[in-house]
Amino acid sequence: MSNLQAVKGNSKDQPGLRYPTNGKTIYHRPLNRSKASELSGASFAYLFSEMVGYASKKIESIQDLEKRLNVQGHPIGLKLLDLLLYREPPRSQTRPLNIITLLHFIKINVWQHLFGRAADGLEKSSDPSKPDEYMIIDNEPLVNRYISVPKDMSQLNCAAYVAGIIEGVCDGSAFPARVTAHSVGKQEEGEMWPGRTVFLVKFAPEVMEREGYLGKS
Repeated sequence: MSNLQAVKGNSKDQPGLRYPTNGKTIYHRPLNRSKASELSGASFAYLFSEMVGYASKKIESIQDLEKRLNVQGHPIGLKLLDLLLYREPPRSQTRPLNIITLLHFIKINVWQHLFGRAADGLEKSSDPSKPDEYMIIDNEPLVNRYISVPKDMSQLNCAAYVAGIIEGVCDGSAFPARVTAHSVGKQEEGEMWPGRTVFLVKFAPEVMEREGYLGKS
């Protein structure tokens, strides 16, 4: 009994959660123990193809399938935003405060975490009547690399899943937007980037109103 009481007494002197002295927690560690901290390409290809197969059941159109992939990616974006911000140093651990900062965060931080590199481009719509549209460009989306699209579904772009992730990051940052994936690469011999994809980000009216107000101030 005396031993039990001694142990019980010592537990009161220690906090319930213990943090390492270097400040790193389990959320700073990679999801696997490999040296490069990368997921097997074969494993990813198998899992993603199963996701696409599951989403393609009882669909009425290609748009319906892309919508389902978008919905699957949205919660990933919400959680990924929290994870990436948690890993930032305390001084820079703040959510993006304007559209440009948010898009650069997605182009660099989000793409680097997901695909090991930054996105290939970031542009604003050249149409003066569409100031709420921005484009993130990926010359070779990883999610399309191992997908064989049937001829009758040639317009399908499985990068709609990535569009859902982007949309989740935007919504989690309080910049609600609609994100869609569009294939712009030409399926011709000699084309350098036949799978080139543009992620069209269209922000909600309230976002543009807030952006204009901040610009005036």
